[in-house]
Amino acid sequence: MGFIKAFAGALGGTFADQWKDFYMPMPNVPGTAGIYRAVPQGQNNGRGENTKGSENIISNGSKIIVPEGTALITIQDGAITGCITEPGGFIFTSDDPNSRSLFAGDGIIKSTIGQSWERFKFGGQPGSQQLAFYVNLKEIPNNKFGTQTETYWDDAYLNAQVGAMTRGTYSLRIVDPILFVKGFVPASYLQAGADVFDFADMDNDAGAQLFNEVVGSLSAAFSNYTNDPSKGNRITKIQADQIGFAQSLSQAVEDGYQWRTDRGLEIVKVAIQAIEYDADTKALLSDVKKADALSGARGNSFMQQSVARGMQSAGENGGGSGMAFMGMGMNAAGSVMNGATQNGGYSNPNLSFNQPQPAPQPAPQPAPQEAAENQTGGEDPYAKLRELKKLLDEGIISQEEFDAVKSKLLGV
Repeated sequence: MGFIKAFAGALGGTFADQWKDFYMPMPNVPGTAGIYRAVPQGQNNGRGENTKGSENIISNGSKIIVPEGTALITIQDGAITGCITEPGGFIFTSDDPNSRSLFAGDGIIKSTIGQSWERFKFGGQPGSQQLAFYVNLKEIPNNKFGTQTETYWDDAYLNAQVGAMTRGTYSLRIVDPILFVKGFVPASYLQAGADVFDFADMDNDAGAQLFNEVVGSLSAAFSNYTNDPSKGNRITKIQADQIGFAQSLSQAVEDGYQWRTDRGLEIVKVAIQAIEYDADTKALLSDVKKADALSGARGNSFMQQSVARGMQSAGENGGGSGMAFMGMGMNAAGSVMNGATQNGGYSNPNLSFNQPQPAPQPAPQPAPQEAAENQTGGEDPYAKLRELKKLLDEGIISQEEFDAVKSKLLGV
């Protein structure tokens, strides 16, 4: 028992044009359908032994067309008796020794179908009547997913647990029709007169199960993506890299639910419509954006300008704070600059160089005696000048800086 190939190409050839009665997929099948019945077309005109033309029943001599992107499965008593995954026209026969039960073609699916056939093939002598179904091998779109609460995962880049609500759609493909029929499709869809197995049908419990498994795999999928160095370790790149995230989601559902190995299914593409991060994650991402803005050459230039403005303001304001800042010396100031450069930005909470600096205002000039007391805090101004002279001789400060401070100390 099996099939004989009559012609290649699903709808081409002179032989196909001569078939006035044959089996084809039922009409008006939606693109989200997974499996649907083969139904007779036209009336039998005495050729072959198919004289009854009953739906979902094929008898000896029946002619069947397998369109592109579909597979034909024949079933008897719950067992798969034949499988065709290559397009063309075929004749069902139970008495020709040259007939075959499996037509897998030369494509990628051949080896997969061959392994499944050896695992599940019918072992007894089949009768002349079989049930025939088509399995959709095309990409099946518009399978929705979404979360009502945050999904959490550990993020390597942020070094913290992050959370988000998300929604979108994914497309899947049936890569092994034998596994799909044997391991996933409920028996109610494999009977005479059965309804279409539609992934988008809200009453399809098997389709609802896939939805729940995808949602349950999102945490692992986000973790797979954001903790993979080849993906850049950035959650903000997910929406721009739909193919990369689809691979992460497909791996997550395979690890958790064995879609491919047990059901013959795989996720092909993912379209994320929205990701809404929780408040803590938003705050972390905001800090990352600021750090990114101050990284590299732009951050170094900004910090150099900020430190220069701070030193200028301290020198112009004078007083004890000005002397304290100047007393740091150029080496200490250089250390501040180096620390800012190495960290990609300045992080000292006591010195906020990220805030705009006010324009320097000229300080009021006190009387000479009052100025000397204010500048020295009651100390000997000449002692201070001797200390500054040492700094001048050692090259720590310039002559202009020495003269400026000398004028302030003496109030002249």
